Amino acid sequence: MPPLSASTFASTMDAPFVRLWRGFLTGRVMVALALLVLQGAGQAINQTTEPAVLAVCVAYLVAAVMLRVLGRHRPPSPKTGPQWLPSIGVDLAAIVALQLLNAGTMNYTPLFGLPILMAAVLGTLTLALGTTAGVTLLLLGWAWWLGSGTAGDDAPRYLQSALTGTGYFIVSYLVHQLATRLAREQEVAQQSQVAARVQTQVSALVIQNLTDGVLVVDESDVVRIANPAGLQLLGGTSLPELPFILASETPWNPLVILARRTFRQEQPQTADVDLLHPGQSPTGLHVRTWLTSTREAARQTQTERLCVMFLHDLREMEARLRTEKLAAMGRMSAAVAHEIRNPLAAIVQANALLEEDLHDPAHKRLAHMVQQNADRLARIAEEVLDIARVQHQISHAPASTLPLDETVSQIWNDWQAQDPVQRRAVVMLEAGNPQVEFDTEHLRRVLVNLLDNALRYVGHEPDSLTVTTRTLPSGQTSLQVWSDGAPMDKSVERHLFEPFFSSESRSSGLGLYICRELCQRHGASISYQRLTRTTLRGEVGGNAFTVGFRRTTRPADAATLFDTIVV
Repeated sequence: MPPLSASTFASTMDAPFVRLWRGFLTGRVMVALALLVLQGAGQAINQTTEPAVLAVCVAYLVAAVMLRVLGRHRPPSPKTGPQWLPSIGVDLAAIVALQLLNAGTMNYTPLFGLPILMAAVLGTLTLALGTTAGVTLLLLGWAWWLGSGTAGDDAPRYLQSALTGTGYFIVSYLVHQLATRLAREQEVAQQSQVAARVQTQVSALVIQNLTDGVLVVDESDVVRIANPAGLQLLGGTSLPELPFILASETPWNPLVILARRTFRQEQPQTADVDLLHPGQSPTGLHVRTWLTSTREAARQTQTERLCVMFLHDLREMEARLRTEKLAAMGRMSAAVAHEIRNPLAAIVQANALLEEDLHDPAHKRLAHMVQQNADRLARIAEEVLDIARVQHQISHAPASTLPLDETVSQIWNDWQAQDPVQRRAVVMLEAGNPQVEFDTEHLRRVLVNLLDNALRYVGHEPDSLTVTTRTLPSGQTSLQVWSDGAPMDKSVERHLFEPFFSSESRSSGLGLYICRELCQRHGASISYQRLTRTTLRGEVGGNAFTVGFRRTTRPADAATLFDTIVV
């Protein structure tokens, strides 16, 4: 729905008056045409010639037609002024001229009602009463004119003119009051309509930008309204186009059943459902439904019942709960991790001493298991502590820059040297070695983490892993790590950079979160996308993590979940 501009609002408010104005203009043309036809027919029947009367009728018709053509777009200002001369002034002049030139018994004074009505409806009260007063004076003048040429009692003529003028005054006042009342009611109605339209626009904007899905379903299972989030949560290979039948897809049957139950029971419904699309992982939804009205209320108001469904992604709800818990557990986690390190170091050392005296392979295997799990606990504790250290180090560290290509090359060589056989990649440093704002050690941690993650899922081809730097024509410099691993599940992709979220049970889920924190603190960004690259094997799809740098202005520190952690 397009927004309502000020000009549109003004034209909407003036529309009734424009229609009335055009109606009066058309009426004047019809009256002028009728006068001309009647005068011509009368003179033809009576075989008399009154060219002056015909000339006045023709002139009046021409003036009426010209005003109808030229002044049809907008009525003149309602205030008293010369803008009314082409309409009210011409009417009065034409009627007076016809009355004076009339040689018979024809009386044209009833036509004075047309300019009086026009002034009362479209003008101010002053204009209406002024026009009526002018008409009354003309009537009295006409009574005097008739009395001056004939002998007899002139009182009845003056009384008749006075009574006619009084009636015109009453009609003028009442019509003006009625027109004013209708104008006020029209204004209130227009304001209500504008308010309703604005409310509709706001509601539509809110629905469109809701992160939760919204579907509006009728009793025939037809989805009338849906926001982008709702269409996305429905899943499938492509987004359906509105309107569509909810029962047309088998995976949507749980939503159909819930909507029908809502219509049948006329009560809000709440349920957790799974949408099972072939070849895709189930989409868990928390669904709430409401009816717009009951069956009886819809019958009385002659409206249609609709079911409004709110869809909440269960994974998103779980992620919000995790974030809320994380805020409360952040300080405790760091403190516990700090306390664990000392006894854990004692366990590792004692296990190493014990292993030196073991000769039984089974015992050595057990000692090795102890060592592996102790190392894993140490890594998790270190990652938890890293979050606090990262925030403290960056918030107290001065801004620094580094040569991107040279630094990436050094980090790659150090990482690849640890296992040259397994750690192979195509390295393309094409950024031109620009200076970017980032700390060297922090970039090392980001790049090593991305390389470690890629190594877990990379193929065995020499070009299965690619490290690239480049500078776009816009000046944006980026670092990208691409691997030909399998596509990520959509549910996993949405939570990649959240703390403690991992698709592997043995991972802490903090690596990518720390990468994101480091990038944001240096004014950089990190993102994931499924990207197809041209390799020696042809076009190959893979997972790409891209870090976008900026060259200038270190950003202001932003508060995060672990800013309050002190280790």
